[in-house]
Amino acid sequence: MNWSKRRKKLQGSAGGRALLGAASLAYGAGVLLRRGLYAAGALPRKRVGARVVCVGNLTVGGTGKTPAVLLAAETLRKHGHEVAVLSRGYGRRAPRQEVSVLLDGRHMDWRECGDEPWMIQQSLRGQGIPILVCPDRVKAGELAVEVYGSRVLILDDGFQHLRLHRDLDIVLISARNPFGGRRLLPLGDLREPLSALRRAGIVVITHADRVTSGELTRLREEIERLHPGVQVVESAHKADHLLDVKTEEKLPLTRLKGQAVVSLSGIGDPLSFEAQLEALGVTIAQRWRYPDHHPYTSRELKSVEDLRGGLPLVTTHKDFVRLPGDWRERLAGEVFVVGIKLELLKGRNAWIDALEHLAKGRRK
Repeated sequence: MNWSKRRKKLQGSAGGRALLGAASLAYGAGVLLRRGLYAAGALPRKRVGARVVCVGNLTVGGTGKTPAVLLAAETLRKHGHEVAVLSRGYGRRAPRQEVSVLLDGRHMDWRECGDEPWMIQQSLRGQGIPILVCPDRVKAGELAVEVYGSRVLILDDGFQHLRLHRDLDIVLISARNPFGGRRLLPLGDLREPLSALRRAGIVVITHADRVTSGELTRLREEIERLHPGVQVVESAHKADHLLDVKTEEKLPLTRLKGQAVVSLSGIGDPLSFEAQLEALGVTIAQRWRYPDHHPYTSRELKSVEDLRGGLPLVTTHKDFVRLPGDWRERLAGEVFVVGIKLELLKGRNAWIDALEHLAKGRRK
């Protein structure tokens, strides 16, 4: 039984909720103690010879950080800045202290670097942006500066990584589930108390197109109460293209319009992905959902193939890189990946200005 199912079972009983609540109190005390030690200087923050922007969130999963990292990297590169991405590399096989580098022209199995860094590199292909993967983000940042001449570092999913000094924190909040049940892990989904939002330089509301205007207004008001005066940007995750992974051909989104398809996802917010598919005019005949970061097996793919009835299989880039090596043999029919981009609905100028001020060594 995976953790999400085990937690749901515990939440179903008074004793289980009490146990989770006690664990949340202990977790919260540890978070506050650690934060206090960094604030007092007892735990030192490290600086590297570059400006650092962090893209992160308050909750576990589901806010859509990767498209925000891609947009930040593309925005900075477009404005002529030498940028690199630093990632922890969740689930990678490489030795813990080894820095893996993904860059144009280099091939690396996703298992050696983690699925999300691999996906970031594929999406940024051709732009000359290195992705450095290591739990020690200070070590990775120093390497980026020394070897690749990076002047701006994007810290992926690093809001709680306090060891590396940053010059700007971009915090993503999903409009669909803003504050993770308002309780800390493991009872809720908050990584930190809501007071942590005061560290944010910009707040990006994601999935803003999937709630009512009233809900959006109330969320903005609460963000303002938590962090008066913070810049708030509204965004939506939009499908950008289809990739036929067997031919590696980039296709228009209209390719599947009017068809029935099978969806496959192991991400934090499968509903968001499925909504993207339905917005393309397809009918989802089957929905295969797995836990976030799930490493697929040949047996699981065989089950999908046996039951999908010849319908096209559509998945995410993040899921595709976690398919087993024999996926071509297991999946005889069509397989497509949906490319997703972050579209800024409100606050685009604030986004660009903040990144430009960061890159040029100034803060508003």
